[in-house]
Order: sequence, then structure tokens, then C-alpha cells
Amino acid sequence: MTRTPEVDELYRRDLAAVAGIEKLRFFPLSVVAGEGCWLTEAGGRRLLDLSATWTASGLGHGHPAVTEAVVRAVQRPPGAGALSAAHPEAVGLAEELLAAVPGSGDRRVYLGHAGSDANDVALRACRMATGRHRVVAFEHGYHGGGGLAMGVSGVHVDAGMPADPGAVFVPYPDPLRPHTGDPATAVAASVAAAEEAMAAGDVACLIVEPILSDGGLVVPPAGFLAALHAACRRHDVPMICDEVKMGLGRPGLLHAFQHDDVRPEIVTFGKALGGGLPLSAAVGPAEILDGPPAAALLTTAGNPVCAAAGRAVLRTVTEERLPEAAARAGARLTAGLREIAAGTGPGGAAAGERVGDVRGRGLAIGVDLVDSGLRRDPALARRAVYRAWQLGAVVHYVGGNVLEVTPPLVIGDAEIDQAVEILGTAIGDAARGVVRDEEVAAYVGW
Repeated sequence: MTRTPEVDELYRRDLAAVAGIEKLRFFPLSVVAGEGCWLTEAGGRRLLDLSATWTASGLGHGHPAVTEAVVRAVQRPPGAGALSAAHPEAVGLAEELLAAVPGSGDRRVYLGHAGSDANDVALRACRMATGRHRVVAFEHGYHGGGGLAMGVSGVHVDAGMPADPGAVFVPYPDPLRPHTGDPATAVAASVAAAEEAMAAGDVACLIVEPILSDGGLVVPPAGFLAALHAACRRHDVPMICDEVKMGLGRPGLLHAFQHDDVRPEIVTFGKALGGGLPLSAAVGPAEILDGPPAAALLTTAGNPVCAAAGRAVLRTVTEERLPEAAARAGARLTAGLREIAAGTGPGGAAAGERVGDVRGRGLAIGVDLVDSGLRRDPALARRAVYRAWQLGAVVHYVGGNVLEVTPPLVIGDAEIDQAVEILGTAIGDAARGVVRDEEVAAYVGW
């Protein structure tokens, strides 16, 4: 693939104008349009989007339902937010989220801009409501890029950012690389570590991802969330389930926590909720989220255009039965990726020898790349995603070595088969040295 002058020029302008502190780049992606599961690069090349902008474009790009809702809302918006006024879109979205999230008792919905602020507000609200300070979180987890949410994100702490003084990090059960050395004991050990922290009586809340996303797309063993929630109930500690990246149909159910049949006290959303626009939410008990007034101020939170998009997303996920579609599409995609791992798919033996695991739920799939000794291979992951971009697909890596395959929920069979072809070829080519390390050095990702 030869880069076009248009790609290089747009990327040059980006480097000169946009702050590097907010960038996470894996290849010189310069896009000017999107439709469905496809992105169009400057110069006209089309790329199959296997990231969905880190799941934020869950319905794909330019979904008609979202487009129609946004156009209608933007024509005569009742102001720009819900900070000091009620308007139908924000109220309607909150009501629909209450109906969509299992729970009981008097509950409220916080509306924000991103998963980061939804998690940050939920965490701070728990501290204020309980009068306790400590927060139990998980190693290598991710809950946000600012505030308390950042301080309890293991990914940021791993990278050298300071942890919140009240954060307590416990291991997340990883079936492939269990911290106990035995997958059979990992869940019990993780829950025991969390319970030991809660037993001190000063824990305001526990926050957990139902699938550890940026930490390596780790799918915990069945029963983990249920056992963890039971421990929280024993100590009267509210559980915050962070569904920002893995919820709203992606895991083959509407909510990822439903795989363990639990009802967390607080559930947070972001990314896909806005259909590509900035929108987040936290759903939880009124006694936690109702006060004190003005403790979480964002002028444009509850923005009528974003809220209208969110309502369209919730309606579309339900009416188009996208959780069921994600389960079917995920099964087909996982089967193809496992053929690559077996050495019988695209990329041949060169690819198969370097795939240590394929795991996931629905359309949240991780491809764990390893060296010849089955150790994590971050260098191979860097080369593989770069090569995939060259071949016409957008995919990123998490956890250092895991390809995170999270295409839009509307992906079709032909696109899935094309994705398998590109990914297998990319892994095989990267293993064979088609892409040089110095070629990708400027795009180090995490």
C-alpha cells in the first residue's frame, strides 16, 4: 500500500496543530468520511473499521436513525444542556435508561459527556453518600482519563500516573494467565482480595469492568461478577459496573453484567450510547446520585442533540435486535479467528504460531499475540495493526499484545470474512518481517 499525498498532508497538519497529549496513534490514519462499517481515508481509500472508534461508533458510521434524530434535534434545540432546565430529550433519555437497566427502588440517572465523567461522578457520589474514602478497583483496569476515575484506573497507574490515595487494587481473574497460577482458583482469590479490603469498613464502592477491556480484553470466568457482587452485599458496598466500552449489545446481551445475572447498584455507560456523539450516563440509587446539588456541574451535560442521539441508539439496539445480531456475528468472527490460531486460516502457520488465544463475548474479541515461547509479544502487535491498516482495516491493540476486535454491531457476513482474511494475513506478514519495527516506531500506541 502506498500512502497518498492527501493522507500525508492531513496527518502533517494534525501533527502541527492538535495536542499530542490527547493522541493514541497506531498508524497514520487520516479519515474524511464513514459509512456503516467503513471509513474513507483522505485520497479515497476505504478501510474496514474493526474498532468502531474504540466501540463509540457501535451502530457504525452515519446510522440513519441517529442521523435523523440529530438533524431533528439540532434545528430547534431547547438550549444546550440540562444543568438549569428540564427538556424532553434529557428527561426521555433518563427514563429510557431506567427502563433498560435492571434494578429496584428509587433510582436516578446522571447524564454526562464521556465514560470518564460518568465513572468519576459515580465514584465521587459514592464517597459523598457513604462518608467513606477507599475505592476497590482492579489491576490493569480502565475507568477514565481524568479525576478520580483516572486515579483508580490500573492502566494509568501501570503507565506511571499517580494512583488515588484511597485506591485499593486487586487482581482481575485471567483464565489464560491466572495470578494464582491456576485458573480454577483465580476467581476465589480475586474475590477474597476484594472482600479483605471491604472488611475494613471504610470502602465507599467497588468499580469493575465486566470484561477487562484496555487491560487486554480479558473475559473473566463465569460466576466472577456474581461472586464479587455477593461480597459487596455482605459488606454493604455499592458495586459500580463499568459498561462504557463493553455494554449496549456488544457482548451478545444488552448489558455485559447480564452474563452473570447480577444487578449492580450503579451502571455506567458512554461511547456507543451517543452514537458517535459525546454522551455518557450513570444509573443508580437516588440516595447516591441525588446530591448534594451542584456537585457535578457540566454546562452542556444533557445536551438535547446528544440526548436525542442516545435515545435513537437505545431504540435501534432494541428494535434491530442488535444484541442477538452481535452474538451471531461474534460467533462467525471468532470461528474465523480461531482458524487463524490453528494455522489453517489466512496467514498460515506463520500466523497460527503467534496467536496464543482468541477470546471474547459477542463482538468484543481479543486476539492474544505471543512469541515462540507463548510470552506476550507487544512488538508483533504493533507490527500487526500497522500491517492491517496497510491491507485495509482499522484495528488496535490493548494490554500490550492483544488485538481488540470490536467492529460496529451492524457488520455483515461478507465484512466478517474480509476481516478474518485481513487479520490473518496481517499477523502472518508481521511475523515474517514484512513490516519493520523502525517503520512503526512513530506510532507506538500505548
